[in-house]
Amino acid sequence: MSQFRLARLSLILATLGLTIAPAVTGLSSAYAADPAPAPAAAPKPDTVRPEIYKLIDPAQIKDLMAAKNFTEVQSRLDQAQAMPAITPYEQFVLDRMRVSLGSVSKNNAITIPALKAVIASGRLEPAQQKEFIKALGSTYYAASDYDNAIATLLKYQTDTGDMVSVRSTLLRAYFFKGDYATAKTEIQKDIAAAEAAGKKPSAEDLQLLGNIGTKGKDDAAYMQSIELTVKYYPTDSFWSHLLSKSQGRPNYANRLTLDTRRLQMVAVQKLEVEDYSDVAELALAGGFYTEAKKALDAADKAGLLGKGDAKDNAAQKKLRAQADKGAADDAKNIGAGEAPAMKSKDGIGLVNLGYAYVTMDQFDKGLDLMQKGIAKGVAKNPEDAKLRLGYAYALAGRKDEAIKTLQAVNPADGRGDLARYWIFWINRDANAALPAAE
Repeated sequence: MSQFRLARLSLILATLGLTIAPAVTGLSSAYAADPAPAPAAAPKPDTVRPEIYKLIDPAQIKDLMAAKNFTEVQSRLDQAQAMPAITPYEQFVLDRMRVSLGSVSKNNAITIPALKAVIASGRLEPAQQKEFIKALGSTYYAASDYDNAIATLLKYQTDTGDMVSVRSTLLRAYFFKGDYATAKTEIQKDIAAAEAAGKKPSAEDLQLLGNIGTKGKDDAAYMQSIELTVKYYPTDSFWSHLLSKSQGRPNYANRLTLDTRRLQMVAVQKLEVEDYSDVAELALAGGFYTEAKKALDAADKAGLLGKGDAKDNAAQKKLRAQADKGAADDAKNIGAGEAPAMKSKDGIGLVNLGYAYVTMDQFDKGLDLMQKGIAKGVAKNPEDAKLRLGYAYALAGRKDEAIKTLQAVNPADGRGDLARYWIFWINRDANAALPAAE
């Protein structure tokens, strides 16, 4: 929580406390220019009597603070406070020193009333008044008094017009108070504003949105945070988490599993052997033998094959044999499937044949056939074909066409999520170039 404190201790020490050197009156005759005894008189305004000064001599207090002798500092302040007829200025000086004591000793029970007293004294310059109000809001936050933190920080914003410097702490105060609705609304405003300005939302704001989703049982907010984290701060773990969560959503269609795995293959740098095997099995079932072979080749290159028990190793060996044979046959005979696919009334044959060419890195040939198949018409799940054409463009490096195609995919059945995530992957370099939020 301390990372969100607005009133840094260095600021409090430098401007709110130990720099005070109160004026002194009533020096003894041994040090006076005139040996004649001076008549007793009430302390003048804005001065501190010698008997109080001796207790709170700034040089001595500073050394005591440095030695962390907070008990002695507190004792001296209590003795000074017990002096008769404390003037408003003397009270002001004592309260400012209590601010320093409470801040350095991390004793909010001392700091908060002292800050309130100093603010109410009317003796601060306008710029100082702002900083003391900010420090009070920060201290309430550190003390987990979120209602008072919110009220004080809102007052600071109203009084100063500064809507930025306390924003982070204010939103987190709403969160820790349990006002998830307000915290969500406000953090989403900040995220939208950052994106509109061409900046990355801060990683801390995205984390806060995710925590709001978790604590508030708001799956939409949680997924938004994960999606934006993948968009702007992608890592293997976040990509894997996002794709796993998307498959668990109510609108997800299981027929899109291979499409999801294909994105995982390009987006996640380090996969488990099961991931490669799953892709190989799904690709073989769909008739994409070269794709299956490539997945197993990648697993072999990563040193993952043949590392399991005898049963697993045997299954991998069988899978490898099927993929190798099918890929070799495709390399020789794939062209023979073009004429029958062209004659078919349904364009799905051309779409699948075209994607098979894409897996063989024959992108121009494959994309042309996929386009022709979609133009002919796909009877069952035609939007799936558009999704595959979109990411085929992406794999071919044709980014503009890929994004345009993916943006036009009907979002039903989880296709919209996958299309959006493919666009994240396509734009990964552009997003990485965006400046981080301040």
